[in-house]
Amino acid sequence: QEQLVESGGDQVQPGGSLRLSCTVSGLTIDDYSLGWFRQAPGKEREGVSCISWTDRVYYAASVAGRFTISRDNAKNTLYLQMDNLQPEDTGMYYCASDTTALYYDENELCHPAGHPQYYWGQGTQVTVSS
Repeated sequence: QEQLVESGGDQVQPGGSLRLSCTVSGLTIDDYSLGWFRQAPGKEREGVSCISWTDRVYYAASVAGRFTISRDNAKNTLYLQMDNLQPEDTGMYYCASDTTALYYDENELCHPAGHPQYYWGQGTQVTVSS
């Protein structure tokens, strides 16, 4: 059974950095697009950054230049390096995987229509506050 487990969330001050990890089991990630989504209190979940099986990447405008997504297929793990964090980055961060190999690209994964049928992690909390 597919399982995604996030880690690395914490509380940091503005300008700080965090590195989120998402370890995947039950699925070999090599041929799947993966992504990070976040949900702030009172807001809808949004795609923050996604990476295709060919390592093409997408970043939301609000995080471009500050966040870096990467994947280590040998470790079956997805990462999100977050630098210069700001209070508006606060939220629950979720890892997601496409359920079909070689299907959604990085843009499609991060901009799903309706309720996407992804594999989801349980989330890790990021709080940016002074």
